[in-house]
Amino acid sequence: MAAVTVENASFWYPVYDVTGRSLKVSMMRLLGSGAGEGVVEVQALSDVSLELKDGDRLGLIGRNGAGKSTLLKVLAGLLHPQRGKIKIRGRRIALISRGIGIHPELSGYRNIELPMRLLGANEAEISRAKEEVPVWSGLGDFIHLPVRTYSDGMRARLLFAICTAIRGEVLIMDEWLSAGDADFVHKAQLRLNEMLDTTKIVVLSSHSLEIIRSICNLVCWMEHGRIVMVGPTQEVLAAYLQGVQRPLQGADRRISIG
Repeated sequence: MAAVTVENASFWYPVYDVTGRSLKVSMMRLLGSGAGEGVVEVQALSDVSLELKDGDRLGLIGRNGAGKSTLLKVLAGLLHPQRGKIKIRGRRIALISRGIGIHPELSGYRNIELPMRLLGANEAEISRAKEEVPVWSGLGDFIHLPVRTYSDGMRARLLFAICTAIRGEVLIMDEWLSAGDADFVHKAQLRLNEMLDTTKIVVLSSHSLEIIRSICNLVCWMEHGRIVMVGPTQEVLAAYLQGVQRPLQGADRRISIG
């Protein structure tokens, strides 16, 4: 059985004084702090806890800066929480980093292997991908040209084909379908539907509430790095649509200087 458990996970980004003292001075003025040495810390996640089991399709919603992307990266293993624990049972596939392992000077074909290895693919899966990716992406002879010569749409097709060439029990993804033309979006949706049929747990971040409704049985509403509400899709979406009409109370970001 697949399972995802997040226990009181917190993550904050240090903002170092790399552009001079103007940022620090502005922040201290804003917060009424005195001068001092150190860094500014922006908290992206604060005591986030979730538990998912086989069959769960969780949608992450919230305003920009709510912490959705950070949570996805933590679940994908790209970031590690400074506090709390992440436990995942089952093979996880992350469709969130569109440039991971890609070298722009290498051809599309030669770029297949490294991203696949970073996704945890074995030799047999890499071998199959080298046959499948050129065909599915529809790049034709461009598959043998450097990726730097690709248009955004061509690059999107290559990366999507690579990242969906293997299967796992836990699928973690963001707005992949926001890139590319209508034909790509339709083709990608069909491929994603195939993955959803065989994936045991899905965590999806999207600004499209219609996509969330069509895929997810659970929704997690986040604001300022915290969970506002988690539960059945229709219930949480209704509360969210009401909530965005008024400012949230008691939600703040941890910003410290020291």
